[in-house]
Amino acid sequence: MFSYPSNSAHSQPTRLHCPAAQQPTALAAARKRWQTWLLGLALTAPLVACYDQSASLNTKAAAQPIKVGVITLQTQAQTLSSTLPGRTSAFMSAEIRPQINGIVQKRLFTEGATVKAGQALYQIDPAPYEVAEASAKAAVAKAQAQARSAALNAQRAAELVAIDAISRQAYEESQASAQQTAADVAAAQAALAGARINLKYTRISAPIAGRTGLSSVTPGALVTANQAGVLTTIAQLDPMYIDIPQSSTEMLALQRELAQGRFERINQADGAAVPITVQLEDGSPYPHTGRLQFTGVQVNPSTGALTLRAVVPNPDGVLLPGMFVQTLLPTGVSSAALLLPQQAVTRDIAGKASVLIANAEKKVERRPVELGRAVGNQWLASAGVAAGDVVIVDGFQRIKVGDTVDPQPVVLNAPPSEATAAATTTTTPATR
Repeated sequence: MFSYPSNSAHSQPTRLHCPAAQQPTALAAARKRWQTWLLGLALTAPLVACYDQSASLNTKAAAQPIKVGVITLQTQAQTLSSTLPGRTSAFMSAEIRPQINGIVQKRLFTEGATVKAGQALYQIDPAPYEVAEASAKAAVAKAQAQARSAALNAQRAAELVAIDAISRQAYEESQASAQQTAADVAAAQAALAGARINLKYTRISAPIAGRTGLSSVTPGALVTANQAGVLTTIAQLDPMYIDIPQSSTEMLALQRELAQGRFERINQADGAAVPITVQLEDGSPYPHTGRLQFTGVQVNPSTGALTLRAVVPNPDGVLLPGMFVQTLLPTGVSSAALLLPQQAVTRDIAGKASVLIANAEKKVERRPVELGRAVGNQWLASAGVAAGDVVIVDGFQRIKVGDTVDPQPVVLNAPPSEATAAATTTTTPATR
């Protein structure tokens, strides 16, 4: 049998004792934990949704071909030129020096002005030379008088010797005297001509037309014949010469390329001279086209270059003697040239050039190329590419070798096309 506890005063049921203040606090803490958990769940759900949406967009963008700007290579006839430095020189230049001794009386020109051929420049004191001319005239008159007297004596002696009135010796002496006096007349006349020339030299004239330089003497200065110092200079500035040094190495290379048939010679109609283009030393183009006049036949041993000379019109007087210019000289013609934009060419650390090609499957491949000379902002390709190749010229930062691309033809040196703009605004993949 079982016995139950009695209800005596000493028997009490067992209870859990909890202070009344602790029960509400526990419920509040539990409620706060549930609220925090629900708030975190509410904030996380949109972020997860945005992440899923962004990942979906990136996946779609990666799946689409990347638009790039391309050009299609085509062969074309291209005139090849060499840019060579040159120095201008006057077409004609004259250094003015005195040919007699004397005192300068006047300067008859304005420094820096244009003078005509034969125009007087300086006047030297003519008085001594006028006296010399007068003396020479008198000497001529005296010699002529003596010659007339000797001629008459010779004539009479000839008549007398015919009748044996005088000796043969006297006759011969009279004839010799006549000839001697005639020679004296000629000498006196020559002296008179010299005196007149010296008198003419007292007025110094311009031998050519052109612009004068500074005058080194003023009135009152003593000048001497054939002195080292020049009185002034005259330069004819229209047209002008340009002396162009060309390396003998470049000349040999050009001849070799022409012999191999890589280039063709420039054939001018009717034997006309090869035209040249001039660029001034400040980089601006010169408006007039010149022509190549001749090519030197001797190489300078100190520089290893031969000199080409061109003639350029200078009606506005822009060119002055001694100016440095750049000349663009045509050297040959390539009938099937392939030109690569310089922006399409990249080089590795070894310096080897390559381009990115969009192949027939529209996948990117790298193609090594061999480059020749520069033609403006393009390279003349000698190997590695062919006509019809699609070369990528824009959008390099968005692609790598093997990527599938959407080629969009572009026009270089022009405002960005729609294809370029679209490629720029396409979602950019992760940086590679």
